[in-house]
Amino acid sequence: MTNPQVDPHADVHADAHANVHALDGRPFDAVLCDLDGVIRFYDMTELTRMERAAGVAEGTTAELALAPENDLPVLRGEHTVEQWRDTIAAALADHVSEDKARELAAMFTRTPFRADEKVLELLRLAQTQVPVVLVTNATPEVEDDLAGLGLAYFADDVVNSARVGVVKPDPAIYAIAAERAGVPMDRCLFVDDRAENVEAAVALGMTGVVYGGVADLEAALAPLLAPPADRATR
Repeated sequence: MTNPQVDPHADVHADAHANVHALDGRPFDAVLCDLDGVIRFYDMTELTRMERAAGVAEGTTAELALAPENDLPVLRGEHTVEQWRDTIAAALADHVSEDKARELAAMFTRTPFRADEKVLELLRLAQTQVPVVLVTNATPEVEDDLAGLGLAYFADDVVNSARVGVVKPDPAIYAIAAERAGVPMDRCLFVDDRAENVEAAVALGMTGVVYGGVADLEAALAPLLAPPADRATR
């Protein structure tokens, strides 16, 4: 990265930037939003049925699949989903037969999912005011997943850990997201269902929201979505 040239009018630009916000009362200039646990939710019904039939405790497959030593390589883009599936099957081999392990691993990596339409509605409203960028620790297949949900062109950008090589809560991924949004980090709202990810964003100057339900997002976006006159008086 080259050093940016010094702008002799930088202070003037900064003051103008601040004045715009003072006038419109906008609390932030971009929304950076997690995908899984905020927008996307999984249906584990069939995987649970398979685990019970195989005689393993419910949740065993997910626990092994999401162990850092197993999922970090795929989330950083170092492994393919197929390699991750093999890793999960190998981890399950101590619990079930090889065939059952492969079946469970395959089911985990193709677990059906849905999008929360209420969350999408709020984010679409936010998009009428500011960019919305998805920031997700995900596999290299997340773009296909979004297309399957009809969301291929939903976000202004998608920062996928498997594409950029760093995972939340690494500060680098937040910097990439803010740059993609085109705004300073202290003008970003960051939404995630994991507290450690939000804490990392707040440490970088972002406004953070730990998502526990639609009401949390609605409350966070309320100042942005209020009429300009109302925002100016807040």
